[in-house]
Amino acid sequence: MSRIGNKPITVPDGVEVKIDDHKITVKGPKGSLEREVHKNISLELNGNILTVTRKNDEPSNKSLHGLTRTLIQNMIIGVKEEFSKELQINGVGYRVAKQGNDLNLTLGYSHPVIYKAPQGISFDVPNPNTIIVKGIDKELVGQTAAEIRTTRPPEVYRGKGIKYADEVIRRKVGKTGK
Repeated sequence: MSRIGNKPITVPDGVEVKIDDHKITVKGPKGSLEREVHKNISLELNGNILTVTRKNDEPSNKSLHGLTRTLIQNMIIGVKEEFSKELQINGVGYRVAKQGNDLNLTLGYSHPVIYKAPQGISFDVPNPNTIIVKGIDKELVGQTAAEIRTTRPPEVYRGKGIKYADEVIRRKVGKTGK
């Protein structure tokens, strides 16, 4: 019995959900998202309550049940209010600047790193050491933030690099002299 999968999803006002065979489309004030649903999972919309059910109790269907419900919930939240991830840049001379829709990252390499914004993602740069990644697709926001972080991951001795705002870097002690 999937506790998450059995929870009904309440569709808020201003969000329109359309179910077409095994395809769900969610439209809201921020945009619209589509997703294919596995053939063993069925969706039912009654008024503003969306329920997700599975055909049988096979282990693969059980895991898909909760996953599908969570993905649809994230779609509804995303089109109503955007998702965002904040990244911080630490290091002497490390900074970021916005060039149109893209990011110009200066990270101690011999050249600046230009990161092009994927479709549906916008960047906000409140100061030269902070990047805010925004979008309606939670999966794409997280993937974009992870790709930006991999350009210069935080190192454990001095703490230089790009890290998530809520990430704690466990520092290592360097060499000690005699």
